[in-house]
Parts: sequence; structure tokens; C-alpha cells
Amino acid sequence: MTRKAGNGAPAGVGEIRHLGLVAALVLLCAAGLITEPENFATSGNAVGVLVLAATIGVISVGQTFVIIGGGIDLSVGSVMALASVWATTVATQSYGPAVMAMCAILVGTGSGVVTGLLISYGRMVPFIATLAMLVAARGLAQRMSDRRTQLIRPENDAIEALSTTKLLGLPLLVYIFAAVAVAGWLLLNRTTFGRRTFAVGGNREAARLAGIDVRRHTLLLYALSGFCCGIAAIIIMALTTTGSSTHGDLYELDAIAAVIIGGTLLTGGRGTITGSILGVLIFTLITNLFILNGLQTSDQLIAKGVIIVIAVLLQRRGLRSPA
Repeated sequence: MTRKAGNGAPAGVGEIRHLGLVAALVLLCAAGLITEPENFATSGNAVGVLVLAATIGVISVGQTFVIIGGGIDLSVGSVMALASVWATTVATQSYGPAVMAMCAILVGTGSGVVTGLLISYGRMVPFIATLAMLVAARGLAQRMSDRRTQLIRPENDAIEALSTTKLLGLPLLVYIFAAVAVAGWLLLNRTTFGRRTFAVGGNREAARLAGIDVRRHTLLLYALSGFCCGIAAIIIMALTTTGSSTHGDLYELDAIAAVIIGGTLLTGGRGTITGSILGVLIFTLITNLFILNGLQTSDQLIAKGVIIVIAVLLQRRGLRSPA
């Protein structure tokens, strides 16, 4: 009998996939050292890459759970924008930074719960339900802010301090990113919740017959995704010192792409948090290299599109391979 790893794949397959992603990161670093050695090989640039990866990275952790569970969440960017706007209204800011942060998390989680209810109990297709939330959340954020950027008041600079205060040379928001990633890994690989996520994504009917409340679990997966969006909203507020309805534009595509690159199957039932984080770092490094070399954004998008296509083709080839 073939031994299975925690991600639902034969033991060793996940490790080989991760080694391939690490090799890709090494090649990208080599490209940076060759093309822009003076600008790339600096501690400031390395920290900048981690900071740039933090927001998408946190969102990607929640997206990984949803996709492994057989769903997809197109609303993450809009939900993050809504959470940032709600947390930076005059009324919310009057209660201080702690309430602002709590508000962002509650708005994100609440949006995820609504989406989860539509999918699990309303029997809506995840693509349609999350697309509706994408539009509605963005529209509500625009209505609340009157399409204006809301600045964080000076008395609430504790939010901004997350990006300016450093510990061992790294901003605090990088540690937030790391904490979310570690917590996500433990939840997926060391808890019953994680095992049920793989089961639901692998075969919903079999999971139901095994005694898993599939609808309740699906609801929790989307609530978790919304929770991560709330944390990402805090990070984006710290980086920009603003709340805006324009935050998170196309973040859903970046998060999904990173998860796919990391080896998570779009059909569900297989994936890893480690792979998703490596996928985020790969895309962030690509962005960093294009910026350092003065290349156009359009070329960057083309390169990312090609990478996504290659990753999906490799997934299909792996599924056709004999066990």
C-alpha cells in the first residue's frame, strides 16, 4: 500500500514539489544577482520582498484552505478593501487602534460567513457566490468611503507602527505573516479540522457518509478565508496608513495563482501551506526583479500568466501519472 502524506498525495511527492519551488526561487535569486547585483543583493531589498509578500501571503493561507476543501474564493481582494474602509471610518477610529484592528477582522470574518452560508446552505456555486461578494463588498466599500481614501489619524499610529517598528531587522508585519503561515500549517496538518478539509475536498459524498458535517465545514472554510482577509486589511493599512476601496485590486488572482503554483489542486483534496507560501515568494520575487530591471507591468503579467499555465499543465500531467 502506498503511504500517503498529510496533503493527500503519496509520501515524498509533496517534498519533491517543494524542492522544485525552492529551486525556482534560487534561479530567480540568481537572475537578480546577474541582472541587478548592486540593488538585488541588499538587506533592504530582501526585507522589501518579505513586506511585499505579507499581504498576499496571509490571504493565500485562507485561500489554500478553501481550494483544498473543493471551493474557491474570488472575493478576497474586495473583502480586504471593505475591511480596511470600515476600520478607518471616523466612527471606528475614535475608539483607537485596537478596535480598528478588531473591526477589520470582524468585517472580514463576517463577509466570509455570509459567503459560506450562500454556498453551504444556499447551495450556490462557489464561483457565483464569491463573485457576487466580490462585487458587493467593493461597492459597499466605495459607498462607505464615498470613493475617497481615508487616512489613519496620528493618534492611531500604532497601526502604522506595524510596518515601521522592526524586530531583528524585520518589520512586525512580517512576523504577523509568519505567524499566520505557521498557524495555518498546524491547523491543516495537525488537527481534525485539517483532515476534514482534505476529506471534503477529495470526495464530499464520502466525507458526508463518514460523518462529517460538510455544510458546516464549508461555512467554516469561508469564514477562515474572511478572517485572513481581515488580517491582511490590517497589514495594508499599516503599509499605506489608509483605508481605501481600491485596496486589494486583483489580489484574488494573485492569491489563487500562488496557491496553484504551490501545488494545490483546483479540484480540491490536495495542497500544502508550505507550497502556497513558496508560490507567494516566487511571484513576489518576479515582481521585484521586473521593478529592479525597469520592465513594464504588462511584461510582468505575461510572465505570471505563462507560469500559471505551466503549473496547471504540470498538475494535469501529475494526475495522469500512475500511482
